[in-house]
Amino acid sequence: MQRTMLKSKLHRVRVTHSELDYEGSCAIDEALLEAADIREYQQIDIYNINNGERFTTYAIRAQRNSGTISVNGAAARKASPGDLLIIATYAGYSEVELAQFKPQLVYVDAENRIKDQRQHIPVQAA
Repeated sequence: MQRTMLKSKLHRVRVTHSELDYEGSCAIDEALLEAADIREYQQIDIYNINNGERFTTYAIRAQRNSGTISVNGAAARKASPGDLLIIATYAGYSEVELAQFKPQLVYVDAENRIKDQRQHIPVQAA
């Protein structure tokens, strides 16, 4: 059996650009792509914290250490500069692979600079 698991996420990144007339995608600072193990052209799911929009697109590279998060094309109607996003990827794992499974979780500051990286989410308190 395969289970679809959270592979990686960029938590609370801030949209810096929204370009309706650019080819559809999401440009992400190359340093953030590497930290979250997201490849260029990989499918990503985006969850907009500000307005509740949830959509799928693909990642493209933005300049390293620029802090750029640019939502492009039709998706530009779902996120505006200043919005906070969670960008997630998922992958299928066998039961054997799950024994070694650890997601790549990347947390950023207000300028989209990495402030923490973890491989687990703390248990939610009651």
